[in-house]
Amino acid sequence: VQLQASGGGLVQAGGSLRLSCVASGLTFSNYAVGWFRHSPGKEREFVAASSWSGDSTYYADSVKGRFTISRVDAENTVYLRLNSLKPEDTAVYYCAAALLGRGPDILTAPKYRHWGQGTLVTVSS
Repeated sequence: VQLQASGGGLVQAGGSLRLSCVASGLTFSNYAVGWFRHSPGKEREFVAASSWSGDSTYYADSVKGRFTISRVDAENTVYLRLNSLKPEDTAVYYCAAALLGRGPDILTAPKYRHWGQGTLVTVSS
């Protein structure tokens, strides 16, 4: 199983990015997908997740209303649209997959067995 995240970069505060995560080696439609982030001096933080069926999405309070998670099962891809970016959003963003994940469990990192390598988002003030 591989998860390949991309789309990070340097953006000014208020700007936007779209992160992508392409999965291979698994039946993507059977997996919840989530995004987490990690910045220096902080613990890894949940950002957003989509249940395996795609009927439920979850967001951290810090990104609600600014970030949007979406998935295209036919492309084995999950996206994270980041709008109205703030300097505190600067982090390495990781995608992850959890078999048949749904509900509050998918807000927690231990639920996820498969992880991507991360993509760096830097927001300048």
